[in-house]
Amino acid sequence: MASVDETYLRRALELAQRAEAEGEVPVGALVVVVDRIVGEGWNRPVGLHDPTAHAEILALRAAGAALGRYRLSDATVYVTLEPCPMCTAAMVHARVRRLVFGAWDPRQGAAGSAFDLAHARALNHSLDVFGGVLSDDCGEQLKAFFRRRRAQPGDGPRTGEGTAQSSTSR
Repeated sequence: MASVDETYLRRALELAQRAEAEGEVPVGALVVVVDRIVGEGWNRPVGLHDPTAHAEILALRAAGAALGRYRLSDATVYVTLEPCPMCTAAMVHARVRRLVFGAWDPRQGAAGSAFDLAHARALNHSLDVFGGVLSDDCGEQLKAFFRRRRAQPGDGPRTGEGTAQSSTSR
């Protein structure tokens, strides 16, 4: 039987598919408060012409609007890829209680991989982090996306996407 975290992360994988259908890097996120999804998002920086339109930021914005507050101290964020510094800092600022993510991002991850903003002593809040949940499924979704993108004729690597190391760059 799947855990609650796996169930919500599977929903995040569905949201990541929406990102891919829109030509975006497939990352999906959702915010859950008391067993209720209060915000969802998927990567949209290209389509929205907004460098901050990462899945986590959009999910946090939706949750804040739905709840009428920006402090999310009772929330869990689920995301298919370890959050970058911008997204992790936003979660710290919102006082998110828990972060659950799938694939680790050794190049840009800020919840324990490249950085650990989720537990930085200089910040006034830390997150309970659970990484690697459904990591194979989440990682394969990203790897497959970049394999397909590299295989497209006449469509060589874009900035940040040309190497295996950067396959999780947004």
